[in-house]
Amino acid sequence: MSEFKVGDKVTAIYKTGKYIGEITDIRPQAYLVRVLGVTKHPTQGDLHSPRDAESVFFHERRALAYREQANIPKQMVKHYEGEIPDYQVSLREAIAKIREQLKADSSAWAQQSLKNIDTLEKDYFNS
Repeated sequence: MSEFKVGDKVTAIYKTGKYIGEITDIRPQAYLVRVLGVTKHPTQGDLHSPRDAESVFFHERRALAYREQANIPKQMVKHYEGEIPDYQVSLREAIAKIREQLKADSSAWAQQSLKNIDTLEKDYFNS
């Protein structure tokens, strides 16, 4: 595993979302990463019962916010090369991608996930 330093640009997987950000602190088991872009919107539903619409709780999973910081386990952080995208644009693209995948799935889980994504999108962009 390669070592990073404060200020390095990275991709980071947090729960089921994937983000572009920068390292702001180094901890023994994790890097503190400031979110600057979204490459994969978090999966909806219960993390302990994936793809199950009948689980006790069907969680609405938000993407981490612009400049929000999260402790990311070191093994979930990789170097990022390239331009840092605009956060809002990257979030819209991540939502469009997950919506396309969900529309191709006719399961109850996908239908409930689409409802969550619609609600989240309205909240994210105040529309």
